[in-house]
Amino acid sequence: MTDKNSFDQQVVLITAAASGLGRGIAIDLARHGATVHVWDRDAQALAEHSSDAKSENLAISTRAVDLSNEREVEQAFSATIEQSSKIDVLINNAGGSLHTPFNFLKQSKEDWERVFNLNLMLTVKLTQLVIPLMIDRQYGRIINIGSKAGRYGSLFAGANYVAAKGAIHALTLQLAQEFGPQGITCNAICPGAVMTPRVQGLLKERQSDEQRQKVLNEIPVRRHGEVDDIANTIAFLASPQSGFITGVLLDVNGGQAMST
Repeated sequence: MTDKNSFDQQVVLITAAASGLGRGIAIDLARHGATVHVWDRDAQALAEHSSDAKSENLAISTRAVDLSNEREVEQAFSATIEQSSKIDVLINNAGGSLHTPFNFLKQSKEDWERVFNLNLMLTVKLTQLVIPLMIDRQYGRIINIGSKAGRYGSLFAGANYVAAKGAIHALTLQLAQEFGPQGITCNAICPGAVMTPRVQGLLKERQSDEQRQKVLNEIPVRRHGEVDDIANTIAFLASPQSGFITGVLLDVNGGQAMST
């Protein structure tokens, strides 16, 4: 269990967090006392996020970054370290299918490269930048946002996205093994559908009312996830109290995985 001051003097970096799930995670950790660095390419959403944070007196710093541009990522990382000198918690939240076709036979090589670059290679790049700092301090928490789809397959997400998330899960296990002796834990959260505006739109676009109801009926708790469900889980895994938990692919989906 985490309390209001669990993250006092802790520095968190989270990608793609100007809105949706990432925004909720950032706000929750800041409310627990963390200094949170938010990266995203959406300048308008970042400005709104920053304004909301200031109204609550939360320590959230926003930075506009094109996460698909390796040079921009490196520059943003240098600026972030110059500002805070360390990263205690890295949350690799950036991901998505980038509106590529669902049908496997219609996915091009470029569709696969774009989805893998955002979901996997950005995670690899940023984690390689952060881990040396964590090794120096013999402490770190890395949390990757995986997916139920990456564990069990999906009739909703395309093969390129499913494969990319599966690779994230494998990377999580390897990092946990490799860097556990340096006090660094690495875990992945594997949500089902989380009711952000974007996901709600995708569900309406890709499923009929009857199909959506059928999915709900197969979830033991009879609802989809909310942002707070994921944020609360991450708050524990990111905390100092979670030091004996690593290499876990944690299903946070209301038991939906049991019916897959």
